[in-house]
Amino acid sequence: MDAITMMQRIEMKFILTKDQLVAFKNALTGHMEVDQYGKTSIASIYYDTPDYYLIRTSIDKPLYKEKIRLRSYGLANDKHQVYLELKRKVDGFVYKRRIALNEDTAVSFINKDAVDMKDDQVSHELTYFRDHFKSLEPKIMIIYDRTSYAEVDGNIRLTIDEAPRYRTHDLNLHTNMEGDLLLPSGSAILEIKVQQELPLWLVKILSEYKIYKTSFSKVGTAYKMMTANMNQQQERRLAHELVIQHA
Repeated sequence: MDAITMMQRIEMKFILTKDQLVAFKNALTGHMEVDQYGKTSIASIYYDTPDYYLIRTSIDKPLYKEKIRLRSYGLANDKHQVYLELKRKVDGFVYKRRIALNEDTAVSFINKDAVDMKDDQVSHELTYFRDHFKSLEPKIMIIYDRTSYAEVDGNIRLTIDEAPRYRTHDLNLHTNMEGDLLLPSGSAILEIKVQQELPLWLVKILSEYKIYKTSFSKVGTAYKMMTANMNQQQERRLAHELVIQHA
């Protein structure tokens, strides 16, 4: 993972029910194998402006959108590197830029504190993005348990993210991996990452189990759930105040 600083690919997303998840994993036998990273809990803190401009813009599905996040594979500690990532999506193609730092240095960089950064293209892009949006803050944390697969004698990669969840408190990468579920219990998110077309064997599996391509944003869904919860709480407060006024 340390060597991956720039990536360009097409990402296809699918939502799997509990039954589809079991069937799909079984059907991969002989075609794909769990890669050397196995199953890993991943946490990402999404930074945004005070009014959630980046997330709100992404939800509108423009041809061009971008996000900045701080990602950890497992809980971070003093010896554990995390990844500051800039993710752009342009007309279906995903471009990623990232650098490896420790958590404190990454947070200091976002806060515009003095830190030593590499003099390279990725660092320059991250710096430009940070300075352009001026007041980035940690807003939403996304967590999931990812299993990565690699094609046997091929170049297709796919990931299965189980128990995708989110939280808006304790926005750091070292406390825990807890959060509220984004999908019904047992569901998962399948992401297929390709440079070209899907192989026929994979198309057949998706068709057989009625697994259809969809548009799903973890952080966008989390934002919608967060705002829905806030609206419900506000409605309950107003209803309670009306009851008190008429008592």
